[in-house]
Parts: sequence; structure tokens; C-alpha cells
Amino acid sequence: MTMSVISPVVLCGGSGTRLWPLSRKSFPKQFAPVIRNRSLLRLTLERLAPFKGDLLCIGSEEHRFLISNELEAEAMHGRIILEPVAKNTAPAVALAACAANADDLLLICPADHYIPDASLFEACIWRAAPAAEQGAIVIFGIQPTFPSTAYGYIESQGEPGDAPAIPVKAFIEKPSLEVATELLANRQVFWNSGMVLAKASVLRQELGALAPDMLDCVARALQAGQPDGGFFRPDAGVFSDCPEDSFDYAVLEKSDRVVMAAFRGAWSDVGSWNALSAIDEPDSDNNRLSGQAYAYECSGTSIRAEHRVVVGLGLQDLQIVETADAVLVAKASESEKIKHIVEDLRKAKVAQADAHRNVVRPWGSYDSIDNGDRFQVKRIVVKPGAALSLQKHYQRSEHWIVVKGTALVTRGEEQHLLSENQSIYIPLGTTHRLENVGKTQLELIEVQTGAYLGEDDIVRLEDTYGRV
Repeated sequence: MTMSVISPVVLCGGSGTRLWPLSRKSFPKQFAPVIRNRSLLRLTLERLAPFKGDLLCIGSEEHRFLISNELEAEAMHGRIILEPVAKNTAPAVALAACAANADDLLLICPADHYIPDASLFEACIWRAAPAAEQGAIVIFGIQPTFPSTAYGYIESQGEPGDAPAIPVKAFIEKPSLEVATELLANRQVFWNSGMVLAKASVLRQELGALAPDMLDCVARALQAGQPDGGFFRPDAGVFSDCPEDSFDYAVLEKSDRVVMAAFRGAWSDVGSWNALSAIDEPDSDNNRLSGQAYAYECSGTSIRAEHRVVVGLGLQDLQIVETADAVLVAKASESEKIKHIVEDLRKAKVAQADAHRNVVRPWGSYDSIDNGDRFQVKRIVVKPGAALSLQKHYQRSEHWIVVKGTALVTRGEEQHLLSENQSIYIPLGTTHRLENVGKTQLELIEVQTGAYLGEDDIVRLEDTYGRV
């Protein structure tokens, strides 16, 4: 029998509020370097690398360059479809099914899961592939290790044993602790991972039967869509009319073609600070420390210090997270409430609710180091070969000092090649561009002065990345 070719589909959406302040709307958890300084999306791409079919990522307009940056970092090539608006997972799966060839075997994975044993994961997928080839929709169930109230559950028709896949009896919503404890003792019950393996044609058939309006809307949005550089944009007007639903509710809980494959390795959806902390081994006092964190007479406490020294003394069962512009201190038992706190911060118009101080751009990133009345200081990092847009500002001037690397600066009709310790002044209203012409990262300090220093005071005249 010829081995199937499996095409990975990575669902890159999600707002990431449960890992605030590290994860925020502008930089959700799937892109944040949460495990060994690598993002969950990066780890997902590594895990999916053995599957040689066409890679497809589905994400949002806001995060398009974050997705492309991670693909570039892994030297992977794939299509990126940008959802004009977030509509939950069912329309995202429909986009993948409609964009793929009918016979493609699609492995649909969220971008924010952690599975340390990649070889065990790969073996589980290949064992389930024949069932998917024969027309089943395979959902992967995780062997439970504790009574979780944060996960949905799958009940299979009998114990899976060594069977590659077994029919599903029922889907169970996130339970109470009492119910979750009962489910843990049932060998036919598994956590619902949200990962799916199925033929594109089968997904289209079931969406057409169970969610026909959704499928029609997605198909028309793709047909009316347009490529844009390395991205594909479905028609926003058509897609915005698409019904919003999860793939579980729209298809999996209604279809009679769903079977479950049991994955018995370690798995986490990294859905809270407690879940992220549990990935690391604790010390002898059950503390977990990362970065510049120190603990004295503490127990059951996790401290993540990103930018400065954080010292804990006499603490018990706390989650402490320090970033450049916000600090979280919470009882470990209350960490699930963080998403509600973020909502309150938004209502209070606290910028840190959604925005990071460090901002990722397609050419690199910038970090707002300091600001005050009529001035702002940024640290700018430009990738080798990358360039900012040709632009001008009406309300600010800029002074650039090169810290590392080689910069080619366009200023009006002039061009200047700057190296370390050299600087240049950009007067208000002057057309300018910054390019990294070296083979290493370009780093510089930018000092802005003027009456208004907002990011919207940019007039782009030319842009490599197609931004307005």
C-alpha cells in the first residue's frame, strides 16, 4: 500500500489573554518565546516537519508577519491564508478544506500546543492515517493524567487498546472537578486535543451536510479572494457574513464519520500559567524559576523574570511573571481568572492589556525604551537584507545611532553608509529609509523629538511588504 502524503494545517488564531502579560492580543501565546526561548508555533512547525505535504497556515491580518517570521526561522515554505475576521475554528477548517486538493490528507493542528515527544506524535499520526484515507474524520484523544476542568473530553466506544482508531460515543463539555475526577477513572474517556486528520473531500462533504451556509460562504470568499505577496486574502465582505462556530460544534459532535485515535504521550494546550509552569521540572521546594529569578524560603511558586532581577521571599503557591512593562502576581489557584482581569484592563484603557512594548515588524522589531514630553527613544533591530518603508513624518524628527551592524540610510536625495558608533539626523518632513545591507542584525537607537510621536504619523511612499 502506498504511504499517504499528509499536509499539515496550522491554526494560528487566538488572542492569548490567559498567559498575560507575556501573551497579549498583539503578540499571542503561540508567537511568544515561552519554552526554551522558542515559540509554540515554532515548536509546532518542528513537530510537523516530517509530514511532507503542502503546509498551510491560517491566521489573522494582525499577525501575518509573525507567522511568516516563524516559517522563515524554520526555513519552511507554506501558504498563509489570512482570515479577514475571527470566526472560530470551523470556518478556519473550511478554508483549509476548500483551499486543498480533494484527495489531500489534512492534519489540522492548533499552533499553541506542546508535545515534547515528536517521534511518538508522528507514529500516532501515521497509525491513524489509513482510517482517514478510508473516509473517517480522526480526532486525537489524549490519555488524561489529572482531573482537568479546562479541557473537553471524548468518550470512545470501548477501550482503544492498540487499535489505531475507534468510534466516538460522545463529546463531553468542560466538566466540574467532581465530574472530571469520575472521568479520570474511565478508561474510555480522553481529553479532546482539537487535532484532526481527514481528507479534504471528507471535510467538505461533512461541512456541506452539517454547515452548508458556512461552507458556501467560505468557498465564495476564497473564490473572490486575492494573493498578496506571500499571503492569500479571502474576500473580506463575503467572509464577514460567515456563521461563527467551533469545528467541534459544527461538525465533530454531529458527524457519524468521527473516530478517535489515542495519543498516550505528554501533551498540553498551555492554557494557563499553571499549565506552562508544569512543563518545567520543579526544584526541591516545588518552585520553578526562569530568567533572573531567585527564591528564598518559598514553596510551590513560579517566578518568570524576563528583564530584571526578581526575588521571592517567604512565598507560597504564587505565579509571578515579569515583563518589560507589566508584572503579574497571582495565587496559582486563581490563574484561570487572568483573562477576566485583562478585560477589566481593556475597559480601563490600559495599553498593556493588548500591546507589548516590543513590537514585531516584517523587517525586524522595535522596543520603546523611554518617552516623555516631546521625546521618545527606541531600540530598532533590522534583519539582514531587510528594509523599512520609504517614508516621512509631518510632526517629528529622528536621530539614528548605529550600535551594531551596517546601515544604508536614504535621506532625501542622499545615501549614507553608517557603521557602529556613527549617526545621522533626519529632519521633520524629510523622505527617508533605513536598510540593513550587512549579513548580521542591524541594531540602532532612535531618538524622536516633536510635538506628536504616535505611530500613525507615518506617510509610506514605498514599502516592500505592501503596507499602506
